[in-house]
Amino acid sequence: MIRLKKISAENLWDVVDLRVKKEQKNFVAANANSLLEAYLAAGSDCTAFPFAIYDDKKLVGFLMIGYNEAAMYELYGEKAPEILRNNYSLWRFMIDRKYQNRGYGREALRLALDFVRTLPCGEAEYCELSYEPENTVARDLYRSFGFVETGDRDGDEIIAVLKL
Repeated sequence: MIRLKKISAENLWDVVDLRVKKEQKNFVAANANSLLEAYLAAGSDCTAFPFAIYDDKKLVGFLMIGYNEAAMYELYGEKAPEILRNNYSLWRFMIDRKYQNRGYGREALRLALDFVRTLPCGEAEYCELSYEPENTVARDLYRSFGFVETGDRDGDEIIAVLKL
């Protein structure tokens, strides 16, 4: 049974130790970096929800949902894609290399979207995500859930949105 669990002292270092395959390293940020960004979000108008992904008691991945992620760009003095303002985002998403191709990503994405649809930070029009153009596995997964590419980019990454 797949479930999302908040990051805590109990699972923090195990989440940091999760790894993707060598050829996927350019597709995702290190989990330690993501958790640092979640910490920084607490001092901004952005909200971060970092979750460990479990199959029963086995840690299989990590994801982080954000709200108003545009505020993080502003902390760094950067211009954010407008879609990040007052919308939700699937900010980070990875399944450990040992557990890929078993359906964990699909089920975790479903749970992440279920969480977003509870609107924990209030109303929003979209859930946004971005991915590297070469990451066709992610693209196909996101499209299967109804995410649509906007034609905009976040750096080199393709932006896709799901209307809530």
